[in-house]
Parts: sequence; structure tokens; C-alpha cells
Amino acid sequence: MQRLRKYYLTTVLCALCATGTLDAAPELVLPNAAEAQEQEDSVRVSLVTFYPGSEPHNIWGHSEIRVQQGPIDLYFNYGVFDFQAPAFMWRFMLGQTDYLCIPVPRAYATMGMEERRMVEQELNLPQDRALAVRDFLWNNAKPENRTYRYKFLSDNCSTRPRDIIEMAAGESLQYPAFSPSSALTGISPQAGEESDTSVTYRDILAHYCRNYAWERFGIDLVLGWDIDTVIDQRATMFIPMLLMDAVAGATITVDGVTMPLVKATTVPIDKSTQGNVRPPTPWYLHPLTVAVLMLALTLLVSGRDWRRHDVSRWFDTVLFTIGGMAGCLLFFLVFFSTHEATSPNINIAWLHPLLLLLAVLPWFKKTQPAARWLHALNALVVALLMLAWPWQPQVGNIAFFPLMAALVTRSLTNVWLLGKTTRGPTPAKG
Repeated sequence: MQRLRKYYLTTVLCALCATGTLDAAPELVLPNAAEAQEQEDSVRVSLVTFYPGSEPHNIWGHSEIRVQQGPIDLYFNYGVFDFQAPAFMWRFMLGQTDYLCIPVPRAYATMGMEERRMVEQELNLPQDRALAVRDFLWNNAKPENRTYRYKFLSDNCSTRPRDIIEMAAGESLQYPAFSPSSALTGISPQAGEESDTSVTYRDILAHYCRNYAWERFGIDLVLGWDIDTVIDQRATMFIPMLLMDAVAGATITVDGVTMPLVKATTVPIDKSTQGNVRPPTPWYLHPLTVAVLMLALTLLVSGRDWRRHDVSRWFDTVLFTIGGMAGCLLFFLVFFSTHEATSPNINIAWLHPLLLLLAVLPWFKKTQPAARWLHALNALVVALLMLAWPWQPQVGNIAFFPLMAALVTRSLTNVWLLGKTTRGPTPAKG
């Protein structure tokens, strides 16, 4: 029992927050030829959707494909990875996130998801197409085939089932009319209704992070302007619930007859339709509150510095070290990582590794002139970025702007006061 528990994990969609372990994947036991022949006309294929959970790694929900054939009842999970693989964390940072297709027996299909709503949609597929799905999944789950390069937006545990369903349904598959606003509200448009709005990846991610202010802050920080492009209906299906909604209204044509793609819908776990989400982040713990407090503290320290005609180097060391460390992460994601949508990222203009120099250089008299020039450049770049932000393609988190203002304030303070120390009267000579 304990060994099987290690095999089957809940999905992880957020590529920059993935956690979990997998010691080994179970071998897929196929029915023998005689048994398969006897059950040839009883293959049932279903799309299974788990609603969002309450943890950062499952707030996006999860999709699986269920295949039933006689005594065989497996849930094919594309959201499993091996945390114990060699150099996992380094490969993960590089964007080399290899995920696995694992067949999960019915007894373990809901493990760890008992508090999350589960919806199962049996697909209205002819037997030859259902058999094709079964064979494809059985082959895909073999040890030599089960690994794939995970992409948070375009190749995950929701887009894989989407692609398999489209393969089985063929060109006759028709999704329902798409209203971009429905991707954020969950309300499908009425017949003939059109929407003049548009939706982006960031809009959808923000919607599912609406109660998780720090997760949204992190996404806005590390994902660049590629996620601010307008996307179509198919692209929105990287979110399991949006795939479920599209499948619910889709049709398929078989032998000239158009019919619903979904034959029957059941709710094995009947929990909240909002998912098992946490309450909203309290205002006093919100990133904006923290950012405003940081700006207020910066203004207080800067005002004290101007009165003393001296720079609080200890404060700058803390502030610019934090900014520089965040800049190192962004620099790595922008220039070295192959993760989706991390490059280009306009945030690299105000959070970058050079901030670490501003944490160190003012402490040494010989390097203070260089520090003043770097501070002047930093203040100019960040101030111009703040002014020009409405005209650049990337959407920013509101908490960014107090933090940028704090950096500009400290840089300007250093430009004017660094090296002009007056720590009391000058001793008389003689």
C-alpha cells in the first residue's frame, strides 16, 4: 500500500512551483489477447476533471483520461514527475521538466483529492475510436514512451487529454461558441451571443489566483509579456476546468449524424464548484501592503539621511541585496532557462544582478564614485520604466510600483549624499 502511494501523485501544473516524488512507475499490465477480444466492444473513455485544490501546486485543477474495459479500469495521469531523478532541481530550473504518463488504478485515482470536486465526462466515441484511444494510452504509458517535456502553458496534464480527444474525434469535432469572458467567469455564452472582449494567459492565471495574492505576485514577476498576448479558445484549455467546459458543449459527427461529444456526466466527488480554495489573502499580508510599507520605511530612512547628510548603508545593503537576489533569479530565467514565457521579461530592467553591487560598493571609499554612477543609472532606468509602463506590452503587478519607487528613492539619495558624510564636527589641526 505504501509503495503504491508513492507512485500516484496529484498533478502539478504550475511549472515554477512543482513539488513531489516518484520512486518508480508501475508496469502497465495489459489484458491477454483472449480477454481483450472478449471485451472489444466495451471500451469506455472518459475525461476526468479535478477542481482546484488549496495548495499552490494544485490551484489550477487537474485532468486525466479514464479507460474502462471489462475488469481493466485505469486513470491515465500526465501530471507525474520523478523528484528523485538525477539533478532534478537543476534540470527543473533550466526548464528541462520531464513529466510522465502513469496509469493509476481506480482504487488510487482519488487519493489526496477527496476534498476537491471531481467531474467525469464519458465520451460519445464509436468503439473503433475508443479502442484507438485505449491503444494509444497503453503504448504511451510504457516505460520507454511515458516521459515527455512538460510545458506549463502548452503541454501539460490538461493539453495532453485535449490532444488525445481531438485525435479520437477527428475533424468533425466542433467546440461550442467561445466567449473570452467565459474563461474567467465559467459562464458559457448563449446561442448566437458574441463577446467583444479578449483574454490572455495572464488573465486566466490571475483569475485562478484571485485568492492567492503571493502566487499571483510570483507569476507576474517571473513570466514575461508572452503571456499577455490574446489567445483563442483552444489555448485556454491548458486549464482543466476550461477543457471540461469546452468538451461539455462540443459535438462530433459519426456516419453523418451530429451528436454531443459527452455521452454522460457524473460527479463522483460532489464538492464546491469553486474548488477547495483558501480564503483571500488578508489585506495586511497582501504583497501591495508589504510593498507600501517598504516604500514608507524607505521614505522615512531617506528623510533621516537627508537631515543627517549621510547615507544609511545598512538599509541599502538589505534592500539592494533582496533586489539583487531576485534579479539573479530573473536573469537566470530570462537568459538560461527554457521554461515557457520567462523571456522576454521587462522586470529584468528593475530587478537585476547589478543591484548586488549597490549593496556593497557604498561601504568602500574608493568605490563610492562608481556606486554613485550606478545609482544614477539605476534611478534613471527605473523611473523611466515606471513612466513608460502603460505603453509597453507586459502587464505588471500593482505591488511592483511601490517597490520600484523605493529603489528610485534610495538611488537618488545615494547620488546626492554618498561621500558627503558629516558625522559630527571636524577635529581641529595643530
